Amino acid sequence: MQVGIIVAALKKHKLATFLITIEIALACAVLCNAIFMFMEKSRALNLDSGVQESSLGIVQLSGFSAEDAHDINARVMNAIRAIPGVEAVGAISAVPFGDPGVRAGVNTDEALERSGGVLDFYLGDAVALKLLGLNVVSGRMPEPAEYAPIEHYVPSNAPVLVTRQLADRYWPGQSAIGQSIWAMDTRFTVIGTVDHLAVSQPGLGEALGNDWSLIVPALAGPRLAGRYLVRANPKDLPQIFGQVGRAISAAAPDVVFDHSASRPVSELRSDHFRGAKVMMGLLAAVIIALLGATALGIVGLASYWVEQRRKQIGIRRALGATRSDILRYFQIENFLIVSLGIAVGLVLSYGMNIGLMRFYELPRLPAAYLPVSAIALWLLGQAAVLVPALKASAITPLEAIRSL
Repeated sequence: MQVGIIVAALKKHKLATFLITIEIALACAVLCNAIFMFMEKSRALNLDSGVQESSLGIVQLSGFSAEDAHDINARVMNAIRAIPGVEAVGAISAVPFGDPGVRAGVNTDEALERSGGVLDFYLGDAVALKLLGLNVVSGRMPEPAEYAPIEHYVPSNAPVLVTRQLADRYWPGQSAIGQSIWAMDTRFTVIGTVDHLAVSQPGLGEALGNDWSLIVPALAGPRLAGRYLVRANPKDLPQIFGQVGRAISAAAPDVVFDHSASRPVSELRSDHFRGAKVMMGLLAAVIIALLGATALGIVGLASYWVEQRRKQIGIRRALGATRSDILRYFQIENFLIVSLGIAVGLVLSYGMNIGLMRFYELPRLPAAYLPVSAIALWLLGQAAVLVPALKASAITPLEAIRSL
């Protein structure tokens, strides 16, 4: 009975009801996607790169020719090894959160008809691949005889290790060991699967995944030179990288030392996600501002209606309505308006998510975010209407008569 009375009363205030409903609908749509984006950014910050970041650093050089690569590799790696605290040094093409190395599209059939997407190829010598500290979940690491020179971009017909994510996508329900991938005019045979290995620029393709990478054993040489993986005790890394520039300048004064790219992997990670942290702060501010504006809108409308209905409230009290009855009336009324706004907002949220999928490569909005946003707005609505409703419930018949 009370719901029918409330609906009839709302029909007499169509414009105000429409405006607050649209405000709640927009709040719901933005809130769903803002929370989703916030959680996606938070998930990216906690990304497991698959390597032992705290004890690794990357040294990057340029300004030398392919003919000098063998000599540069030998001089530079010997100079780095001589720095106190350095445990080992190896040649590698890229590391997670650093500058990209070799990237290429792959196929999972020899006819090149089944595309496997674009992958990051991590090429490294035996020392570098060992230093990564990868967690091999099936198969094995490359044997010494399987490290070969790089032809063009990768060794020809090389054995590779793939991530578990790739194995599950390419060969669901099957073992990845012995399977083949084709790319750059060569065939790669899978010899092992690792738990994780993030691409060099993770967080930019969440719709597909961050472990779209594979590991290729290679020999240091003309096409594997200028980037070196350094392992040391985490507490020694800052001191080591304070000396590495001078050591390289003394050993190879003819090369260009890249100061900005030569750092511990933990620092590269922090810089890589600096933008994500700023975005999370902005999203948090948007969520707080949105909820605040919605709450103020509900409070303002409810307060206005309390003042407009003082006479009716007084008559209801005179006819026996209790304070609880008045309080319940405004709470039910608010619940109906918020529910209508949420229903419209859930439809809008999917439309907004389609745009985010297109421009920011986000995955589809999970259904779990819809009830979360709805519950948040319901609770906000009940909390926002509480003060005006309590004020309405305190109106006595005498006060209503005096206001005439």
